[in-house]
Amino acid sequence: MSAPTTAGDPTANEPETTWRTFVRGIQLTPELRAGLGGTLLLALLATAGRVVVPIAVQQTVDHGLRGAHGPDLGLIATFVSIAAAILVGTAVSAFAMNVRLFRTSETALATLRTKAFRHVHDLSMLHQQSERRGSLVSRVTSDVDQISQFVQWGGVLLLVSLGQVLLATVIMLVYSWQLTLLVYVCFLPLVFAVRYFQRRLAVAYGTVRERVGDLLGAIAESVVGAPVIRAYGVTDRTARRLDSSIERYRTAQFAALRFSVLTFSVGEIVAGLANAGVVVVGVLLGLDGQLTVGELTGFLLLVALFVQPVQISTEVLNEAQNAIAGWRRVLGVLDTRPDVPDPGERGRDLPAGPLSVRFEHVHFAYPGGPEVLADVDLDIPAQTRVAVVGETGSGKTTFAKLLTRLMDPARGEVLLSGVPLRDVRFSSLRRRVVMVPQDGFLFDATVADNVRYGRADLSDEDIELAFTELGLADWLDGLPHGAATPVGERGESLSVGERQLVAIARAYVADPDLLVLDEATSAVDPATEVRLQRALDSLTRGRTTLAIAHRLSTAEAADEVIVVDAGRVVQRGPHAELRRQDGPYARLHASWVNQTRSD
Repeated sequence: MSAPTTAGDPTANEPETTWRTFVRGIQLTPELRAGLGGTLLLALLATAGRVVVPIAVQQTVDHGLRGAHGPDLGLIATFVSIAAAILVGTAVSAFAMNVRLFRTSETALATLRTKAFRHVHDLSMLHQQSERRGSLVSRVTSDVDQISQFVQWGGVLLLVSLGQVLLATVIMLVYSWQLTLLVYVCFLPLVFAVRYFQRRLAVAYGTVRERVGDLLGAIAESVVGAPVIRAYGVTDRTARRLDSSIERYRTAQFAALRFSVLTFSVGEIVAGLANAGVVVVGVLLGLDGQLTVGELTGFLLLVALFVQPVQISTEVLNEAQNAIAGWRRVLGVLDTRPDVPDPGERGRDLPAGPLSVRFEHVHFAYPGGPEVLADVDLDIPAQTRVAVVGETGSGKTTFAKLLTRLMDPARGEVLLSGVPLRDVRFSSLRRRVVMVPQDGFLFDATVADNVRYGRADLSDEDIELAFTELGLADWLDGLPHGAATPVGERGESLSVGERQLVAIARAYVADPDLLVLDEATSAVDPATEVRLQRALDSLTRGRTTLAIAHRLSTAEAADEVIVVDAGRVVQRGPHAELRRQDGPYARLHASWVNQTRSD
């Protein structure tokens, strides 16, 4: 079976430019463009107010303080009042702009987070197993958070700063084109420095985002595996591993911040040179009569307005590259085509009634490994209970994964009632086919809520009735709060066997037409197994059932046993018949019997 692929052109594996990544990110979040015109108008108004102070100072100095008839207090008061009123309007515009931008960005990024999560959830088990869970989680959480931080703060600063630079430039040109040219010449080296550091920041923050995923994975694994860590006394080794992950993240973050600090320092030097140059040349122009005292004073304030956003842009560059790195990782997930896609509207629904199963020359291999199933060709009639048995690693669990379409064959076809599984809508498949996995995974909720994952419309009374029909009423009554008992994260408040009881009850209420049991009774004690086996006899009667068997009782209860060895079906028939034959099943049966006697 091929490894997961990515969508796009042949250059999909080549890193995208910053601009291309930004454009694609905006295309994926159209909400960011909603009302953008109004936000830009408010940004323009907020920016325009900032140039009022230099103009007011210039007018006050030249006409209010240095007027032909001496200081004019009335004119000064007028200038101050007008400037104050404009500044109040500027503050209101800035507030409204921030509110609009924050609301829009949160809505847009919630959409992006949802898209990323759903796509991760749609990826096949093979892809999810090939990448650390912490890395996948970080793409939906911290990577999107980084984008959010940039859009809300960096986006505001970019909008305001750009407008501020443009307006300051226009007013500076009105006062003195010579000094304006001088300012731009001083800042020209910063342009080249920013371009130089931008490329390095992109690489550095790409590494930072990867290290965040590694760190989250190491922490999550250590928390989930805490019982094993304590049992084997490897706490110190685990701590060293976490310390190593933290140190790698710190090193990557420091390397990225070093480029950011260098860029900011260059900006500080350039700003100092520009101010010094304006003072020297401005005084000379003033002595030559080309510049008034008020114009020079106002120009110096305008230079401050020009320098501030340019310096801020170096900080924004730091956040921008961090956000772009996060955007690339999110886009990387969204670009990954699910290798087990849902046909959706183009697909078909499974026909009504009991389902038959057909494996048509099926081959399967995990990426980079040998074939797990080789040329499997068999029919399972509807309403038949089949047990699949074999040694560990023989490929029997792969049957369950292919039948529930958690994976697709590399070659061949799996059909249900004559319909190829690749053509079946997931909505129909998940409704008609239910699998009880070996680990009996439970969500952090109550027993009743976990059972309701099988059918959301069930009442507590319905759930209690289901446990009664399964012969588990006494077990349920023995829980601290009955069906309302919390099971804890991953069901860890219950024993392994108890988690399996809840998982089987969940499948029972779903009432599927095809039931797949992946060693569903392997983790329960013998007494519970007997009780469950009776309940499963009732559950499986009248519907097609495929059970991956590790216990003798499962094989004995089946209508037919399929024996798998090294990926091939080597025997098939009723339990009693296969037991009498000299072959793999007879040896497995003898092993089970000996194990049962020793227990």
